[in-house]
Amino acid sequence: MTPDEMTARPAAPPAIRIADYDPAWPGRFAGLAGGLRAVLGPVAERIDHIGSTAVPGLAAKPIIDIQISVAALEPVAPFRQPLEHLGYVYRADNTERTKRYFREPPGSPRTHLHVRRTGSFSQQFPLLLRDYLRARPQAAAGYQAVKQRLAARHRHDRHAYADAKVPYFWELIRRADEWAQQAGWEPGPSDA
Repeated sequence: MTPDEMTARPAAPPAIRIADYDPAWPGRFAGLAGGLRAVLGPVAERIDHIGSTAVPGLAAKPIIDIQISVAALEPVAPFRQPLEHLGYVYRADNTERTKRYFREPPGSPRTHLHVRRTGSFSQQFPLLLRDYLRARPQAAAGYQAVKQRLAARHRHDRHAYADAKVPYFWELIRRADEWAQQAGWEPGPSDA
């Protein structure tokens, strides 16, 4: 080890970046979803654009989140093998047991694949939140302000950023559930 290596400070983690809404995000999802649908066929009961990039006008971390709904999470082979064939990286170390998680192929733009069981709370939750934010621009604007404020406060600490969003997030989902009851919300057709 050289003296410079011994005294070098570790690089700071990349800053959390909340980007202005990009009208290219839906097209990027559509391109990715087409490839997913082609390799997964009927194994994917739904393929949906979720998360903040799925809400027109909402600033977001520039990561396309895709939810793939399947009949069962085990065995993983029916979806894992086709996704790995496309280059997606299975994250078996994911601690959230209500989904199976994949990341983008190396060198590709950030993409998160969330494989969840059809009809489960964890599968319905992101669809409800997306649809609520699409239907209620004031709620989306409030969520955007919270994300921007917390990203500035926890610029290099992703865990602190995520933890700080939790109280607001649960209040948001409470309001989304109230809206769903009043509107008679049900998930619309699959995005792909």
